Parts: sequence; C-alpha cells; structure tokens
Amino acid sequence: MKPIIGIRREDKSPWERRVPIIPQDARELQEGHGLRLIVQSSGIRVFRDGEYEAAGVAVEEDLSSASTIFAVKEIPVDLLEPGKTYVFFAHVIKGQSYNMSMLKRMMELQCSLIDYERVTDEKSRRLIFFGRHAGLAGMIDTLWAFGQRLAWEGTSNPFTRIEQTHQYQDLDQALDTLNEVKQEIAVHGMPAAASPLVIGIAGYGNVSLGAQEILTHLPVVEIAPEKVTTVAASTDASCHVLYKVIFKEEHMVQPISPHQGFDLHDYYTHPEKYKSRFENYLPHLSVLVNAIYWDKMYPRLVTKDYVRRAYRGKHRPRLKVIGDISCDIEGAVEVTVKATEPGNPVFVYDPETGEARDGFQGRGPVVMAVDILPTELPRESSIDFSQVLKKYVPAIATADFSVPFDQLDLPPEIKGAVILYHGKLTAGYRYLAGFLTPGPNTQREGEKG
Repeated sequence: MKPIIGIRREDKSPWERRVPIIPQDARELQEGHGLRLIVQSSGIRVFRDGEYEAAGVAVEEDLSSASTIFAVKEIPVDLLEPGKTYVFFAHVIKGQSYNMSMLKRMMELQCSLIDYERVTDEKSRRLIFFGRHAGLAGMIDTLWAFGQRLAWEGTSNPFTRIEQTHQYQDLDQALDTLNEVKQEIAVHGMPAAASPLVIGIAGYGNVSLGAQEILTHLPVVEIAPEKVTTVAASTDASCHVLYKVIFKEEHMVQPISPHQGFDLHDYYTHPEKYKSRFENYLPHLSVLVNAIYWDKMYPRLVTKDYVRRAYRGKHRPRLKVIGDISCDIEGAVEVTVKATEPGNPVFVYDPETGEARDGFQGRGPVVMAVDILPTELPRESSIDFSQVLKKYVPAIATADFSVPFDQLDLPPEIKGAVILYHGKLTAGYRYLAGFLTPGPNTQREGEKG
C-alpha cells in the first residue's frame, strides 16, 4: 500500500496563501517515489485546487487516511488527530506560550512533530526556510512605509511609487516599480529633507540577503558602519544614491569589560558579558531593517528608553521607519509591541505613552512588523520552499514510526527536528516541559515561518 501524505489548507490567517508542496513537486513525489498525496481544498491558496488536480493529485476534505500531514503554519488544536506525524513551523522551541496548548494536546494524542525550523546541517544552519522571501517582501514593505511617512510629513518623494508587496502580481512587477524609482532618484535625486538617505540592515543571514537583494534595484552605495556618522552629517553626500550599511555582531555589541576584545564565539556562549553599542548608530540612520535572530539573553538594538530620549522635546529624529522583519515582540526592537498583518502592516510607536497607533501618523517611529511576510510573495516563496522540502518527503513518508526513536531511520537533519515522538519530547527538546505549565506571560512572539 502506498504511503499517504496529506497537505492541509492554511487557515491560521486569511492572508496565508503559501503551500509546503507545490503541484509539480507533488506529481514528482507520486510518480517517482510511489507516494500518494491528498490536498485539502482551499479558496485562498496561491496554487488552486485545479492545479493540483491537473498534476494528478487528489483534492479531498478528509485527510484521515494520511499518516503524515504537512502544513506551513500551526494546526488548530481541535483538528489534531491521534497518532499522526505532523510537519510544520511549530513555533514552540522558545517555549512560546501561545503554542503550549497545541504542544500539550499533541502529547496527549501521542502525535509526532517535525519542525521545519529545526532542520539544520552539521553547522546548525537552517535548510528549509522562507527567510529570503521574508527579506524580499520586508524590504519592499519598509521602503513603501518610508515613502508614506515622508509624504505624511509633507515631503514629496519617489518612494510613494512603491506599493506593498502583496499588491503586486509577482516579484518581477515589484522590481519594475523599483527600477522606476531608481531612475527617478538618478535623475532628480532625493529631497533635501530625506538626504542623505542611510539604510541600516542588522544581520547578514538569509533574511538580510533577501533585503539586500531588493536594494540592488536602487542606486545604492555600501558604506562601512564606522562611516555612518560621517556620511549622515556630510553636506557633500549625494542625494542621487542610497547609502546601505550592514551591521554584524561586533557593530551591535561590545564587551562590558574595557579590557576584553570582541569575540564572536564568546558572545554567543556568554552574552551576559556584552552590552549594546547600537545607540551609537541609530541617530544617523533614516531606516533600520532588523534581520537578526534574537533571544532574551542578548542585548537589544532599539530600546523604548532610547526612543523616549530621542523624541524628547521638539526634536524629530532622523530615523523614520523600522522594518522589523524578525518581528520578536518587544525583542531586539523593543518598540515592536505587536505583530501586524499585510492588511494593516504598520503602526507608530508613541514614545511617551508606549502605545501603538495604526498607520503613519503621529510622533514616534513607524514600525513595520508583519510576521508572515513570505506570504506576500506566495507563489515564489512556495516554489523555493517546496524545491528543498521535496528531497526529504520520501524519507519522512516511508519511515517506520512504530519503532523506538533511537531506531527511527531518518536523515540526521530531519531526525534532529523531531520535537515529539509518540507524544513524548525527544532528548533535545525536553527543556520544553518547563514551559508547558501556563505562566503569566502570554505575549505573542513574531513568527518567521
């Protein structure tokens, strides 16, 4: 009997249009690996039911015959079935309180859980991700927000040509607009009120690379972090280019001890020995894009206290927009007090009250904090994701999940991503037991998947 795989519809958000396995790859898995796939019907998925049916894949409501079910986002607790193997972005590895009830229910039902976020190579680099597309969409949305903020301030600017990513038919159409903006800046320059335009990007991984890819379609000059202050204050800086600066760990933090030099390995193993130095750069940035991984043990890039001090009196800081692609609530960017969605993507953080006011108006920085950015490029992001995932699907679908975990035959990168096996936390994830008892903090963290 052929192993049966289920692909469930995404229903966590009305904006979620991605799919883990696209029709073409589903056909290949059926014809080349002897599997059978069943796809739940969806009215919002970017790949329509008819595209799956044309690929020879069954579209059915009932996935009960599937032993393994793939999705992109979390599955509602009341739809979980006993004994199934589930593969999706679980958002539990930090002990996220909003998903502990889901994890607990999966344990009660003796389910197995494989988390895409934990599929890594021997150097702990993620292998299955949407990071590049989060960076692509996040940078487009950030530039759109920058243009809108300038316009609200009364400054006409070329970035008002840009729309939100999801409003474009595809990435190519968005890039066509960016090329128009590039031409306008090259010919007419940026307005004096927005020059020199310095865009800082914190991080250099897949998300950052996606964001930087967008900037290649604009007239960009890269500068080193140590040049930021000089360029921002220069009267000779060109208004016909954008200045890009990439910040790595050594630019974001410094040792607390004046006798210690910066060491990357030491920072990641002993972050308590370091403090943030990022406030040295913030006054000189026009736009900040946050693309770093952050945990509570690490210093922040932007604190509420800094924003409160920066907006003291009548002063209007240079920093107008923060594109928080990483979107950890009150995390690296502490003024990201909530996550947003494509239909209502930005808010202004009030430095005095700490409140978030939707839109571009008001005193304080504009924060773009959409936590499902890749779904704004649903077709492109799904194609790339599926291309990588399909290599592992046959091994997952044909593995014997009845044997003890130490005998489970899976590729090591997949086996390391098994959080639950028959309802029990595997060795690498037993620490999550400490989060299963509800605590006072139910705050929602941003989701990168």
